[in-house]
Amino acid sequence: MKKLIVTSLLLPLALTLPAQEKHVRKGWTFGVLPSVAYDADLGLQYGALTNIYYFGDGSTYPEYLHSFYAEAAYTTKHFGIFRFAYDSKYLIPKHRLSIDLTYLPDQMCDFYGYNGYSSYHFPEYSTQNDLRYISRAYYKYRRDLFRLSADLQGSIAKNLFWNTGIGLLHFGVGPVDVKRLNSFTKKKEKQLPDTITLFDQYVALGYISQDEASGGLHPYLHAGITYDTRDRQQNPTHGAHADAFLTYYAGLGRMGDFNNLKLNLNWRNYLPIASDRLIFAYRIGTQLNLAGDCPFYLNTYLNQLYMQRVVYEGLGGANSIRGMMRNRVLARGVAFANFEFRAQLFSFKVKKNMFYVGLNPFMDAGMVVQPYDRVATDPWLFVLADPNPENPDAFYDESRLYSPHLTGGCGLKVAMNDNFVLSIDWATAFDRQDNGKFSNLYIKMGYMF
Repeated sequence: MKKLIVTSLLLPLALTLPAQEKHVRKGWTFGVLPSVAYDADLGLQYGALTNIYYFGDGSTYPEYLHSFYAEAAYTTKHFGIFRFAYDSKYLIPKHRLSIDLTYLPDQMCDFYGYNGYSSYHFPEYSTQNDLRYISRAYYKYRRDLFRLSADLQGSIAKNLFWNTGIGLLHFGVGPVDVKRLNSFTKKKEKQLPDTITLFDQYVALGYISQDEASGGLHPYLHAGITYDTRDRQQNPTHGAHADAFLTYYAGLGRMGDFNNLKLNLNWRNYLPIASDRLIFAYRIGTQLNLAGDCPFYLNTYLNQLYMQRVVYEGLGGANSIRGMMRNRVLARGVAFANFEFRAQLFSFKVKKNMFYVGLNPFMDAGMVVQPYDRVATDPWLFVLADPNPENPDAFYDESRLYSPHLTGGCGLKVAMNDNFVLSIDWATAFDRQDNGKFSNLYIKMGYMF
């Protein structure tokens, strides 16, 4: 019903707008831009980036021949982005090559326990400082990620492709470095007390083993197939994209017991309702653990056949479930879905560049499909909530283990030449357990999928 209502509101507007003027870019397009963004979870981002495209004689436009991307940025919530990426379907004829080198230091990574709703969340802990036992860092830990990957795609038949790739992930994990974070401010009222966190308690109780508590090095190999009928890679107007692939992670050194095999299934579809002026787009996916043991931090990472953006966080946040806190749904296996309308309100031309302004209402969902074994029943784990709970099981709601986490919102898009898209999304969670804040804003580049 909600989809029909939104469609009825947007369809008359889309039908009355004129078709876009065709425009072709040739040669190189490049420039250095400020890397300015805002994320409800990460704060204000500042830095610099460049995305260099080569279109050749323009015969493949809006698809590029080569893309080079570099970015260096930091956020006010102590999250860093340092990335170089290359992508081309033409360097190796009839093959797509993607290379990614990224370092993502995160001093305040979100950790809300295992199994989504089954782990009770106290929203007030994210905003309060109490020198006795409560800290704004209660639901945080330190996680630094280094990523190196090389992925190759080739053709099997029309619209059907094989994929393979190798990579390396190194996670540096540990408690929040309170001393370092407090060095950034001299105001005592804004400094963090050095108190126990949820991460500390999971380690103490053995829910996070001593081996995985400090992170580790994980080389990986993945392979799969892709079905792609989209009219273009960036901002498609029609077609579908599906992939199914396996990823094998090895654990080196003390992580030798953490070898595992994961399965990912994804389906994206783009349905034109009024030419390219109004499109209904949706994505459905799942990530499952098929064999072996996986450290908790690898379950916060969504596997990809090839890298197209900087961050592939687990369920929650700007890249998966908008309006829900990062990593709110942490389990051995998860499923997710995103539904949105993409309406172009009007278009215009500035010199040689074509622009359009668009609007896209959306709804996102995620859920646990492979839970961790039951945790969080020990009363000491929630000593902050109640030092002597009469019913410790009240903090573990097994009845909601498989309940979907739902969010919704609306986005404003400003696009240049169909490849460069400024995205401003507002979203809210439907359940306060998923986010204590009603309003969550994300200012990013590109559509989410």
